[in-house]
Amino acid sequence: MAINEKNLCVVLNKPLDIVFENRPVPEIGQGEVLVNIKATGICGSDVHYWQSGGVGSFIVKKPMVLGHESAGIIAAVGPGVTNLKVGDRVALEPGVACRMCDQCKQGRYNLCPEMVFAATPPYDGTLCNYYRHAADFCYKLPDHVSLEEGALIEPLSVGIHAARRSHIRAGDRVFIFGAGPVGLLTAAAAKAAGAAHITIADITPSRLEFAKTYCTQSQVLLERPQLGEPNMDYARRTAAKILETEPLADVVIDCTGAETCVQMSVLLTKNGGSVVLVGMGAQVQSLPISEISAREVDIKGIFRYCNTYPMAVNSIASGAIDVKPLITHSYSLEDSVKAFEHARDGTDNAIKIQILG
Repeated sequence: MAINEKNLCVVLNKPLDIVFENRPVPEIGQGEVLVNIKATGICGSDVHYWQSGGVGSFIVKKPMVLGHESAGIIAAVGPGVTNLKVGDRVALEPGVACRMCDQCKQGRYNLCPEMVFAATPPYDGTLCNYYRHAADFCYKLPDHVSLEEGALIEPLSVGIHAARRSHIRAGDRVFIFGAGPVGLLTAAAAKAAGAAHITIADITPSRLEFAKTYCTQSQVLLERPQLGEPNMDYARRTAAKILETEPLADVVIDCTGAETCVQMSVLLTKNGGSVVLVGMGAQVQSLPISEISAREVDIKGIFRYCNTYPMAVNSIASGAIDVKPLITHSYSLEDSVKAFEHARDGTDNAIKIQILG
């Protein structure tokens, strides 16, 4: 594959300041490949970095290339690479672990303390023409799976990992907070895992309208808290209203990070059920501990995902999960700023916005 020397990169220079830089094409080493990036989805974390310069404890301290939901075409392979060849179409798992620590050896490499994750400070992301990556974290796409679908394997992996952590069983009732891309893909993963009924809740009516057509049986429009209403009071009031029409769930998955939704997650879970926390909100939150203890509600956190990409590729390839409906808008690499503004504003019923190279 001919390599164009141009390597246009979308760089977050500082909060609210995205610039374009033509950087050198990366040199690859042992076990690495050079990927010509063709499709990259905009994640909520990308928007947070752009708007505020940080996500939780991850703070942007120097210019950083954005993007981590990507797929592309292998442009070159380094020494020792036998699983890929030039021209292969691949989805990139954006976190590369050390492969040597206890967490890696136990198969929980997402918890590796030496994790290098694209577009997570201080590491550059994938929103560029050419990206150097570890060959064993690139996954070949079947011919009938598009690169745009391949770029959605990353957020789908979050949903698959959440479904695994919650131990969803056939026939379970699942309640999900947040009808954005991750919430919707979590619903898809829950359905694929055997959930019999999935309810999704959000404050945005247009998202719930979309959810009616995608992997959910019922939708709940959340009201905003009353002025000055304590979070726990709102959570109890709203949960009681939801329970007038919705039974308690076997599993509740929060994809918002909002304290009120985390509190409601506990209140809406069956005795002995599970709550899985996907969204990243305030670092310290109040929880109804008496409910958790007296009803033995399991609270589980997740951090990204691990060992999910093969399942995600197979789920899309087999038709078990259809991610195409989520791709609502696309932009060229040169129009990346417009794409980020669109993602921030959420206009035109945007679900997943992608940047195509």
